[in-house]
Amino acid sequence: MKIRLLFILGALIISHGGNAHNSDKKLGTQVKHLAKSSQSWDGTPLPNYLGGKPEITILNIKIPPGTRLPLHRHPVINAGYLIKGELTVVKEDGKKRLKMKAGDTLIELVNQWHYGKNEGKTTAEIVVFYAGSSGQEITVKKK
Repeated sequence: MKIRLLFILGALIISHGGNAHNSDKKLGTQVKHLAKSSQSWDGTPLPNYLGGKPEITILNIKIPPGTRLPLHRHPVINAGYLIKGELTVVKEDGKKRLKMKAGDTLIELVNQWHYGKNEGKTTAEIVVFYAGSSGQEITVKKK
């Protein structure tokens, strides 16, 4: 249920167009399917939801060129949409990485250490939707 709400919120906020069965030609409304998965970008199955009161968090994150984010993990399921720029997501061991460009989506890693870095020449801007529980952290930095 939470993941469904997550993608509905994403579609409403981003307002992209596309699938014929979801279009209303009279109103000019279109819906484009951006992402749907039960796995993270590296193929790891997403965990089951924990109990508790649901809480959705939506962040707009801007990462300047040449910036590497700290090593971190997300204890909650989350997904992102890269609005502009380029972004590379790298797992802690460096063996798996995902290169993103504007318009790409991301089903993020859950409880796996990773970092993002902007190797491009312009600021990367990503909107990330987190589906957690009230009071639960969405990001934990490695010490």
